Amino acid sequence: MIGSAMSRIRKEREDLAKANVHIAEGERRVAQQIGLIQWMTKKGHDTEEATKLLWNYQTTLETWREHRRLILQEIARLEGRDPEAPVP
Repeated sequence: MIGSAMSRIRKEREDLAKANVHIAEGERRVAQQIGLIQWMTKKGHDTEEATKLLWNYQTTLETWREHRRLILQEIARLEGRDPEAPVP
């Protein structure tokens, strides 16, 4: 049982690392898209599609953040900590 729990914790930590990469990439894309929309606005271009894409990026980023939160809760549960407690 202990080996199994350790294996699960290891997998959750790997998933956490991947989630962190996805979040960082998402934040980068959101920032780039905001910059692009600002540039397009200054140049007088239509920003409707760019704004829709920004909304999609932001929605995806929030989904990744929620996934990360769930991973952290599972790690806490597997380690015998309160899943709702702040992460040390």
